[in-house]
Parts: sequence; structure tokens; C-alpha cells
Amino acid sequence: MTSGTGRIVPDRTVRNRTKIALGRRDPVSSALLDVLGLTKSFDGVVALADGRFRLEAGTVHALCGGNGAGKSTFLSIVMGIQPRDSGTIAVAGKPVAFTHPSQALAAGIAIIEQELSPVLDLTVAENIFLGREPVAAFGRIDFAAMRRDAERLLRQLGFAIDPGAVMRTLSIGQMQLVEIAKALSHDAQIIIMDEPTSALGETEVGQLYAAVKRLRDAGKGIVYVSHRLTEILELADHYTVFRDGRYVSSGRVAEIDRAGLIGMIVGRALSEEYVKTNVPGEAIRLAVDGLSLPGTLSDISFTVRAGEIVGFYGLLGAGRTELMECLFGLQRGWTGRMTVDSVPVRAASPRAAMDAGLALVTEDRKQSGLVLTSSVRENLSLAMLPALSPRGVMDRKREAGAAVEAIRRFGIRTATDRLAVGSLSGGNQQKVVIGRFDMTTPKVFLFDEPTFFFYVWAKSEIYSIMSEFASKGGAVVMVSGEAEEILGMCDRIVVMRQGRVAAILERGQADQQTMLHLAA
Repeated sequence: MTSGTGRIVPDRTVRNRTKIALGRRDPVSSALLDVLGLTKSFDGVVALADGRFRLEAGTVHALCGGNGAGKSTFLSIVMGIQPRDSGTIAVAGKPVAFTHPSQALAAGIAIIEQELSPVLDLTVAENIFLGREPVAAFGRIDFAAMRRDAERLLRQLGFAIDPGAVMRTLSIGQMQLVEIAKALSHDAQIIIMDEPTSALGETEVGQLYAAVKRLRDAGKGIVYVSHRLTEILELADHYTVFRDGRYVSSGRVAEIDRAGLIGMIVGRALSEEYVKTNVPGEAIRLAVDGLSLPGTLSDISFTVRAGEIVGFYGLLGAGRTELMECLFGLQRGWTGRMTVDSVPVRAASPRAAMDAGLALVTEDRKQSGLVLTSSVRENLSLAMLPALSPRGVMDRKREAGAAVEAIRRFGIRTATDRLAVGSLSGGNQQKVVIGRFDMTTPKVFLFDEPTFFFYVWAKSEIYSIMSEFASKGGAVVMVSGEAEEILGMCDRIVVMRQGRVAAILERGQADQQTMLHLAA
């Protein structure tokens, strides 16, 4: 609201709205959100040709589709971020045409986005009520009331987070839960969750699931977007599938199975999800003994045989990524011993690690794996610059030949090797990273969350690459927070907890419950 002077005054009703945010209400027969015939083009390129969606109160409705399906464009139009070209949107039966996200929020629509945007030096409570702080006498912020309101909301949601904690002291998963609480503090009736578990560990995922179910039971309508089909099948009541910018189908989740949902999303049946053809041999390819990194890792020991895929599983903060960085020369100061084919290796840099026969696909391909503005060819050749430019001048013919071969071998879908790698899909970007390191003829391939944010068909292509590498005698180390993925692909599983090895399990000994128990 505004004062007589035009000054923005924090809304004093925030506290009351927070108290009733999760109050039960009876589901109504009319749709909370009804969208028909939504279209959008960018510079003549059609991004959305026929967007349709109907959300009922008291339901979780999954919006499904692969990369380029039109989901993001659809949501951006619903939230007033992008204007539509045509089509209709109705909220609670009333036609709307939002031109700004604040209008959508005022109409009762909140979105929890993939990208986190916390103010790191403010507290949890201050982040939740940023711009809507409760005020006391003389317009002063009532910090005590704000903390009580935040504590009440977090407790209602089942999030065990201190409202007085400074944001930068939280884990990424905890920050994600705070973002969720912030969105829900508006008492929205329509809640859009876009990949809400992307940064969450197993424990926090469980808290999110419980919160989603409480919101649904309170009569809220939830639009749930996730690349993890297991989440959709477990949480959602209804599904809608988009493909190539068009509406494909809707229905009840109870009336479809995983294979059927995949078929609609992809447009064809997926013959095999976990592509695994490798058979472990006897020779030890990689051996790590007593690796420690002060304050992070302690006494890590394991082996990987030729032809074997060894998985590393653990909760957020277990030290899996830091271990991969030590092996690949990205972390200094670690102690212990590492050998590749019985030859001692002390990788002081990534170049030294590659010379010793190691390759690493990092967790965040966009930040640390690729130069997004450079071409596919240039990205593929990065690891081979010394070989491709022996006299300090790039041999363009050899570079082009190597790029063409990598594109063919790994099935990288690109119109030309001159295309900027940032314009490729996530799966094809990952293939570029893998293809680059494959040029170095590695003996050991380290994969840190190699299928993060991929849909099942893109994952299967990466699994096939990993399995083929192992089948030819290579050793694969695979880090993943998805238990199903680890169980589906790995011959042995190293479970980590708080920087230590909690257990090493053979393939037949492991199950999801055992792994989670050991990791926690």
C-alpha cells in the first residue's frame, strides 16, 4: 500500500495472511487456472504453438515435456513475464492479461523458480518478508514479529530452519526451502514449482514432499515441473504433456505408468532406461588410499577396476565433488596416495591429471565445463590445444577433423560445429564436454552428476556413453545424488557421509533404503 505521501508502506496484513496460508478450504469445482490456445513466437521462431492447461483446486498438476517443449515459455506468459501472441488465460474463472509478475502475484499466483536469488547477508525471516516487512509504531520494522511469523510459517511447512540464521550460512538445499517458504508466505492459491528439488538432498526432498501434500490438502492448486519422473508419479494427481511447443495430452497420473508418460513426452517408446553393457575385469585401473583434505575429506580409500562403474552416493555436503576435484588436480593440499595402472599420480593441475589418464565431467557444465559463447568445435578442442597447435598456431584442419569425428561418435545434434555451444540442449552440451575429454584417450573417467537436469531419454544416452567407455576397459567413477541412477548403473557403490566413506556396497547388496540410512 502507499501512504498519503506516495511512500510505499509495508503491508500490515502480512502476519494475518501468513497465519491462514495453510488453512484448509474445500476444493471447488471451477478451475483455479484455465489456459487455452496460448501461442508465442520470437523473431518468427515458434516457441509455443498451442499451450493448454487446467488446474483444479486441491490438486498437484505436473507440466511435463523435454527441452524445447515450450514449458518455460508457457510459464513466463502465465506469470506476466512475456506477452502472449494469442490465447486466453483465466484465473478462478476471470480472464486475465498480466503484463508484470507483480500482477500475477496479486491475483494469487506464486512461482518458485529454479534459480535461487537470496540476499545472502540478511536473515531467513528478512528474506521471506523482503519488501513486506511488518511494521510497529512510527513505521519501524517489527523484527520480533517478522521472526515469529517466519518461524510459524517454517513450522507449518515442516522446514527445520532457524528464521534468525543468516542466509549465507545455509546449505543450497536449505536456501531452496527458504525460497519455497517465501513464495508461500503470499498466501497464493496457485503455486508454480519449477524444478523445486534441483538443489535438494534426500532429507530436504522429503520435507518438500510433505509440504506439497499439506498445501494440496489445504485446497491450493500446484503446478509441478520436474525432470524427475519418479517425483511426478509419486506427487502429482494430474499431468499435462507438451512436445515441440504443443499440447499433447492430459490425464490422471493414476491411469498412466512411467513408460506411457515417457512415450508421450518423447513421442516414441524408450527401449531401455539404464543402458549397461560393461562387465568389470580384474585389473585395478584406479586406486586411492587414505586421501584426506583438511576440513573436508578424511581417509578416503577405494579402487576401480578396468571395465567397472563405481558410484559415489551421499547427501549434500558429503564431500563427493571435493573428492573428484582432488583427483583431477582442482584441489590442493590433500594427502594420501593415488595410482593409475599402478603408477603413482600426484595431479597438481588438471593438465597433469589428464596427462596421467584422468578426465572429469564437472557437476555444473555451464559454469565450469563449457565456454558457452564459443563454438562446438572450439569447446571440443580445448583439452587438446597443445596437440592441435604444436608450434603455437592452431592446425585448423586437424581441429575441424577432430570435431567432426567427436560429433559423429557421440551423436551431438548440432547444425554445424561452428554453432555456439550455448545454443545446444543440455544433453548435447554434456556430450561436447565428454567428447572433449575423450580426445585425450583417458583411462579413468570421473562423472560428477552427469545427468543433472536431464530427462530420462537424454540420460540414457549418457549412460550408454559411460557403459561403452567401461566396456572398452576404461574405469568410470560416477557421482550422483539420485539413488535410482546409482543402483541402475553402478557395479559397486561407495556411500559417503560427512567427508568419510561410510560403506562400500556390491551391486547386489545395495538398495535405496540402505544407501540413505548409511548416508544420513
